[in-house]
Amino acid sequence: MNPFGRKRYLALDSVMKNEFCGKTVKIPLNAGFSCPNRDGKVGYGGCSYCSNALSGEFAGNPRESIATQFEKTKALYLKKWGETKYIAYLQAGSNTYADIDTLRSVYHSCLSLPVVGLSIATRADCLGEDVLELLSEINRKTYLTVELGLQSSSDETARLINRGHTYAEFLSGYNALRERNVRVCVHIINGLIGETREDMLRTARDVASLEPYEIKIHLMHVIKGTPDEKRYLSQELKTLSKEEYISIVCDQLELLPPETAIGRLTGDGERSTLVAPLWSVDKRSVLGSIDHELKLRNSWQGKYYTKGT
Repeated sequence: MNPFGRKRYLALDSVMKNEFCGKTVKIPLNAGFSCPNRDGKVGYGGCSYCSNALSGEFAGNPRESIATQFEKTKALYLKKWGETKYIAYLQAGSNTYADIDTLRSVYHSCLSLPVVGLSIATRADCLGEDVLELLSEINRKTYLTVELGLQSSSDETARLINRGHTYAEFLSGYNALRERNVRVCVHIINGLIGETREDMLRTARDVASLEPYEIKIHLMHVIKGTPDEKRYLSQELKTLSKEEYISIVCDQLELLPPETAIGRLTGDGERSTLVAPLWSVDKRSVLGSIDHELKLRNSWQGKYYTKGT
């Protein structure tokens, strides 16, 4: 029986409302961090889908202070939602990839803002012992979530997208955070080059077995200037249709633990740089179609989930 009501999945928005007694939104920020998959530590060029903005198209300007970025975006959110509560979201780049003093300074700058929490996006291979100690310290002070990009649990896919680390390395970073009671959000992408439907469902099953606090499911966007744009134009890479994507997402939701918050079910591509799929710009339609499909199936998040498998 559907335990979620109308939505049929555990939306992060609902979790935040219960946690903070009201609407709570993330404000994306850009601290100017790089990535070990760009500067040569593990690779060059970054992941095949990643733009020069390092997945921070909607984050702020790194040449401005964290406080300035926050206030600018807050002003826009006030027009949309009115007064809400905020979580500082370090989105662009690998936000645990710097010397420990720089990280501490940036994190404390975020916590000095009028926020109720901090969300840090990074890679699982950027979690040294000193970073883990700092994250443990921050976790004791505020509502902390660390977002780890997995994208796919297939090592072959990781090779094709130039991910720069294996699934085993991801698990090492994930488990290190969980051992320290840090909330972890796992990020996966549907439609990566070479992946079949079963590959994407296998990733969902693998993530489900980890029982993460949160998951973000993203659509693979083809962005101008990336290696995947060349693959797309040469027809080496094909993007998912809207119908395919919706069906796969609903299959994945059925496999996930009902306690895992759903932070995202689609993606926001920057229109000026988005090559494909163009249907993805209508986010409301995609989310509405997912809701409709779950209703048609009489299904919900966790319907086919079995703990411990």
